[in-house]
Amino acid sequence: MPTGESSRPRSERGRTRVGGRSREDTAGLVAVAPALRVREIFRRFWPDARPYRRWIGVGLLIALLVPLVEAAEIWMFKLVVDDVLVPRDLEPLAMIALATVGIVATGGVLSFADEYLAAWVGERFVLDLRTRVYGHLQRATPESLEDRRAGDTLTRVTHDVDSVEGIVLSGVAAALSAVTRIVVFAGILVYLDWVLAVVALVAAPFLWFLAERFSRRIRRASREARRRSGGLSAVGEESLGSAALVQAYNREDAEVARFRREGEGIMSAELAAARVRALFTPVVDLIELGAALLVIGMGTWAVTEGRITVGGLLAFLTYVTQLYSPVRELGGLVTSVYSASAAAERVIEVLDMDPAVTERPDALHLGRARGGVVIDGVTFAYPGTDRRILDGASLEVAPGETVALVGGNGQGKSTIAKLLVRFHDPGSGAVRIDGVDVRDVTLEALRENVTVLLQEALIMHGSVRDNLLLGRPGATDSELMDAARETGADAFIAALPDGLDTVVGQRGRRLSGGQRQLLAITRALLRDAPILVLDEPTTGLDRSVREHLREPVRRLARERTAILITHDPVAMGWADRVVALTDGRLVEQAPVAGI
Repeated sequence: MPTGESSRPRSERGRTRVGGRSREDTAGLVAVAPALRVREIFRRFWPDARPYRRWIGVGLLIALLVPLVEAAEIWMFKLVVDDVLVPRDLEPLAMIALATVGIVATGGVLSFADEYLAAWVGERFVLDLRTRVYGHLQRATPESLEDRRAGDTLTRVTHDVDSVEGIVLSGVAAALSAVTRIVVFAGILVYLDWVLAVVALVAAPFLWFLAERFSRRIRRASREARRRSGGLSAVGEESLGSAALVQAYNREDAEVARFRREGEGIMSAELAAARVRALFTPVVDLIELGAALLVIGMGTWAVTEGRITVGGLLAFLTYVTQLYSPVRELGGLVTSVYSASAAAERVIEVLDMDPAVTERPDALHLGRARGGVVIDGVTFAYPGTDRRILDGASLEVAPGETVALVGGNGQGKSTIAKLLVRFHDPGSGAVRIDGVDVRDVTLEALRENVTVLLQEALIMHGSVRDNLLLGRPGATDSELMDAARETGADAFIAALPDGLDTVVGQRGRRLSGGQRQLLAITRALLRDAPILVLDEPTTGLDRSVREHLREPVRRLARERTAILITHDPVAMGWADRVVALTDGRLVEQAPVAGI
């Protein structure tokens, strides 16, 4: 993939050439992650393997012993030919058979231990890494996650993380095993007949050269296939998640076509890699066949001269086959590592997302706050923009007071809420709770003291109970229903088919807008934080529903500091006072009737 995107003609941007074909790139659905050297990838992920280094050492030791056992098995075959078949003497057979059984049994135990230990370490490594990547995403700002396609992000956390293990663990073990087998078998070949060994070993460099050349082409195709797989997941997640919109606008066929285009991109990339692999195999077979025929010819001559026995020649040919096998495996390993590196690059790109805020090492663990909020001369511009959405904004909210924050779209009302819970930090000025700068408080303690009821009532797939327990994990059903009665949500919960056990569907789509809001308000009440921020709690609701929410909001705001972000005149009437946000500054408005 070309990296100089800005230097390409505009008419060519957004198009990708895969396997000699150019096709529409679906508006740059998923960009290619920056290319990295395998050494850099290994350096980035090796720390994740350190907890298992003792077992990794045991596994490497086993990987070194397995080739020795394989070599011993072949040597037993030589002894059978030279000591039993040629002299027609059955006396040594029993001892050779017994030794062979012991060697094969030892090999079986080692192979079992090798495979199981590799799986044991590998699966734990993948679990730890996947958890680390997912935890990193959990600390990213909501905006940075929204900038990414959810399907592609999940592909990186699941499928791409699996491939990293092939570089850091499996790849190293396979390379060490292959090199050990090459050394062991080459040494035995030299021991049997050094002249024949030189002839046999001549083919090895050619095999390696071919593998290295072919692997470069496979890597390019693999990187494109990885990118396309993220695009396919993104299309599927977006389309299925918006099924109502797709069907309402008769876009089913268009979405299927878009899904197929991404699938065709994967297919083209995979076919390009398959062509290279398919060409590599017969070329290597021809080189191996030529070397084997040369060894057979020269070996027969060596037998007639008495330089090697018949059993030695047969064993030699077997060892040659075993020698070429790890050479070929090394070539295939290079290809696999290059393919896995494409996935690792995508994982590293996620890990390189810097969190918008970090916790100070000496951060305070704030207890339950009284609820005083001060916004002191705050300026703020979102990353990547020059426009100050807040410019010297100041506001003081007394404990227990309810303030309505009003203003036009894009004026920065929701930004105030994000600064309170430290999704972002101000460029200058400070946000304080009870006189303490929120940057000096642990994130956990801060967010335990501030509950944000977002503009969209976010409801997770699961039961009503599951969603309420997000507010207070461990609460009993009785406590949940007490909170529901206080907010007026108990009536609709009781009317649901399975009550608290009713599954609400993705984003709560089996509930009405008013029910989702009531459920979210009940969850906020259960959380019982001293500071409450309600971001457009009545958006999209009709007047009767808004009036019905008045009493639940009153109860929720009781004995709490509440900031009510709203356009709704009805909701403004619930506040003690109104503050307008205009041109980045907060201006006091005429007082309104309190709730």
